[in-house]
Amino acid sequence: MTRPSRILRNLSIALLAVFLSQACMRVEPEATPAPLPAKESAATPTAPLTATPLPTQTEVPPTAFPAPRATLNVVKGNLFIRRGPDMAFNTIGTLYKDTSAKIIARDVLSNWVQIQIPKSKKTGWVSIQTEYSQIEGDIKSLPEITPTEWPRSAYLRNCTYHRMYVLPSEAIVPITLEYPDNEIWIYPGEYVVYDIDIPGDPEVMKISIKEGSDIEIIEDGQGNKRQCP
Repeated sequence: MTRPSRILRNLSIALLAVFLSQACMRVEPEATPAPLPAKESAATPTAPLTATPLPTQTEVPPTAFPAPRATLNVVKGNLFIRRGPDMAFNTIGTLYKDTSAKIIARDVLSNWVQIQIPKSKKTGWVSIQTEYSQIEGDIKSLPEITPTEWPRSAYLRNCTYHRMYVLPSEAIVPITLEYPDNEIWIYPGEYVVYDIDIPGDPEVMKISIKEGSDIEIIEDGQGNKRQCP
């Protein structure tokens, strides 16, 4: 082999070796750049917004309106005050003519009113079905009261042979021979009994009727006495 040929051969081998060495070199991949942190807002971060509760309102009690008022005026005469809303209850006092009383309640039918007895802490009932009572105000707006107790009946019996006339009830009590009509049911109160079978209708007796009373008329206008059988 000639010298130039040898030189070319050696040069070719050297070039091949360089090429192979470069081909065998490990190529490292480029590092992926780390993601940049998110850009913060220039505004200062704040806590999450929540609904702001409305201020609590103070509960205001309803205005204390005064109870409806009504007044009973007594005109033309006196009125009995009774312990319940019926004529059959005992009388517990009297309202005199030209006086007034505060009404505080009524019965269901509005025929009677409960009053504050003047100059007293007690109460009583008065009928308004009479010309002696005059109402100021609206009693329908007052509370209703239903009685829980019934009155005890009272009776008047005539044991004589003369008819008797009872005031102020204006009742006539037949003679004893007309039994059982000689006994009448009567309301509690103060009464005067007259003998109407004697001229001049003389007074026989004064009686005070209470609940549960059972009273007998045993003497007539001539002084004759007789017991009931």
